[in-house]
Amino acid sequence: MNTTASAVPAAVNTIELESKVKQMYEDVANNPHGDFHFAMGRSLTESLGYAASELDRIPTEAVDSFAGVGCPLLLADIREGATVLDLGSGSGTDAFMAALRAGPDGLVHGVDMTEAQRKKASDLAVKAGFANVHFHAGYIESPPIADATVDVVISNGVINLSPDKGWVFREVARVLRPGGRLSLSDIVTEKPLPSDVTCNATLWAACIGGAMQEDDYQAAIEAAGLRVVQVRTNPQYAFLTDSARGAAKTYGVKSVNLCAVKDA
Repeated sequence: MNTTASAVPAAVNTIELESKVKQMYEDVANNPHGDFHFAMGRSLTESLGYAASELDRIPTEAVDSFAGVGCPLLLADIREGATVLDLGSGSGTDAFMAALRAGPDGLVHGVDMTEAQRKKASDLAVKAGFANVHFHAGYIESPPIADATVDVVISNGVINLSPDKGWVFREVARVLRPGGRLSLSDIVTEKPLPSDVTCNATLWAACIGGAMQEDDYQAAIEAAGLRVVQVRTNPQYAFLTDSARGAAKTYGVKSVNLCAVKDA
């Protein structure tokens, strides 16, 4: 999470936010069967559209710590030999699934700021023989990837956590080759969130406080030089706590899958 002054709104304490996000997702990595405000694991992946036959081919421990909000692979169109970047790769579920589709001649980079998640994913990649998957320390606002070297960028439930989503989308446009695509799942809102929500770092870490109004979210993608071509709502995704459900009902907080392209 990049905290450069020009990228940070005054509404949220980004130092506190980063700390809370890291702690939450460290717990997700180390204690996947604990109590969280969101659903996790194999049953969630299948309800979101992941193919059981593919899930059977990736490390079970990665799927146990899956905490996504949709299935970005549904719109990603990852082909044999593709280079893929997973922003906020977590325990590696989406990265490993992408590697299956990219094949042995493809390459998948995962970027995550939480050390426990990276270590878990990296250890699983070695153990399971995913030689074409590499996990890097970094922030989604500044992925350590060269310009115009990626065919597909994927992300799952992470961009809502960034204080500057426009910055993230500009970085996506930077790393994509002409003709490349962004396929993401994320939390957005139908109505603007009030300041008592957007100023609360705990609610940001819970994937609610940082959720952007859907029209503004798509506008930020377009402003970065990408063209939105498809958006699907994920009605099967639901928050678990009463407070999160209340926000979803009041402000239209919801999960979407979205695909955008970088025109050649």
